[in-house]
Amino acid sequence: MDYRIELIFVPVSDPDRAKEFDEGKLGWNVDHDYTVQPGLRFVQVTPPGSACSIAFGEGISEDEPGSMRNVQVVIDDADATRAALVEAGVEASEVDEQAWGRFVTFADPDGNRWTLQQIVRQG
Repeated sequence: MDYRIELIFVPVSDPDRAKEFDEGKLGWNVDHDYTVQPGLRFVQVTPPGSACSIAFGEGISEDEPGSMRNVQVVIDDADATRAALVEAGVEASEVDEQAWGRFVTFADPDGNRWTLQQIVRQG
């Protein structure tokens, strides 16, 4: 039996600002943006190459905007990804070298923290 995580919810205070950040600065694809009724809006974005999408909007999460801390995204190259983030105007950490990976962190406009990991294969 397979279990596939395909969608995670990210709490944001301003869906338009979050969408602009994800699409404009991160280069993530906007898959859906639906307002079902006043106070109920669903926005879905997907990072390039990811099988898992991110959802945010209005009326879809009870979590406090900025409270997400536990999402880790696998990347191919920590140095190149960090450079692209900085060039796009995103404040990104320096590359953190660990035996199990190379990490870069950044926060979205609400303060949700994202961790990017370049997996290091043990020889």
